[in-house]
Amino acid sequence: MLFLEGLIDLPWWGYVLVALGLTHITIAAVTIYLHRHQAHRALDLHPIPSHFFRFWLWLTTGMITKQWAAIHRKHHARCETADDPHSPQVLGIKKVMWEGAELYRVACKDQSIMDKFGHGAPDDWLERNIYTKHNGKGIVLMAVIDVLLFGPIGLTIWAVQMAWIPFWAAGVVNGIGHYWGYRNFENEDAATNVFPWGILIGGEELHNNHHTFGTSAKLSYKWFEFDIGWMYIRIMEMIGLAKVRRVAPKLLHGEVKSHLDLDTLHAIIANRYAVAAQYAKSLKSAYEEELSSLRGKLPEMQGNMTRQMKVWLKQDGKDIPAQERSQLDQLLEQSPVLQTIYSMRQELSRLWERSNLTKEQLLKELQDWCARAEASGIAQLREFSLRLRAIAAVA
Repeated sequence: MLFLEGLIDLPWWGYVLVALGLTHITIAAVTIYLHRHQAHRALDLHPIPSHFFRFWLWLTTGMITKQWAAIHRKHHARCETADDPHSPQVLGIKKVMWEGAELYRVACKDQSIMDKFGHGAPDDWLERNIYTKHNGKGIVLMAVIDVLLFGPIGLTIWAVQMAWIPFWAAGVVNGIGHYWGYRNFENEDAATNVFPWGILIGGEELHNNHHTFGTSAKLSYKWFEFDIGWMYIRIMEMIGLAKVRRVAPKLLHGEVKSHLDLDTLHAIIANRYAVAAQYAKSLKSAYEEELSSLRGKLPEMQGNMTRQMKVWLKQDGKDIPAQERSQLDQLLEQSPVLQTIYSMRQELSRLWERSNLTKEQLLKELQDWCARAEASGIAQLREFSLRLRAIAAVA
């Protein structure tokens, strides 16, 4: 009878809390250990949390560290291409959302992925003889533990544990996180931020931020974004169990400089996605006014053109889809102001893409860009230029 009842008797809501608590530990292990520590080396972990997370993932997922890290690294290296292991832009949202775990298992069998992207994963006795060799036995042990503790309802708790990562990580993050949501930065892939699922996914829902700053231990960027995984990392760091290696750069502003220096140039290039986002935000009132005046001249304009122009100004020209190019060109032909705003934005792109120029040449071009922006007659463009001149460094 004791076996049938379990060692712990709880009200119905107690079992719900237990299931959520256990799955939350698993999410924390995935985002902190597998993702930020192993795949991206954004932080170092003390052996105590590192071994705990590895053991817990063996119990609750059966995933092998080397396989997870290698597949995720290939995802970043081949994002939104036919070689991406799980891109909804290529495979379709339905397949990645509901068959994400199967896509992961297929990728695990590709030895070329392990050889090319699996470097640096644990290779100690425990990994070779327990976690990798018997990766399926941990989840069986977890089922036994759940039943012993909670009785028959322990099987339900175990089933929730087994489904949690395949659905939320393989399905939601890899699927919806590259298909639907908002974008702080117009980086080269389709990654989005899916808000506000932070507690359920550990901060992984801030996927656009992550793909923009891949080696950052902190996934939140704007004030309203909450990364609970980062909160745990900071707590571990304060008690000596973790050490953060990298976070996303932040622009610092000081006094406006009449003559720009190399520190300013370096800060702009290092934080180019944030600079592009600030440009679109700073010029918003200017292009909104122009677009409003054009609606009478171009009645065929459809959709939210203000929102579309914001995206175009965040993007480098090479990243604009071909089907949108003609619409943009039509707008620019009708408005010298929009032409100036857009062309000046693309000149910024060329600034950080010109790797064949010396630092001194790039600095001269930046100085010239600011001078022309301030003489453009567009107040918002002048103000943005002055903000560039005030950039002190990258924090």
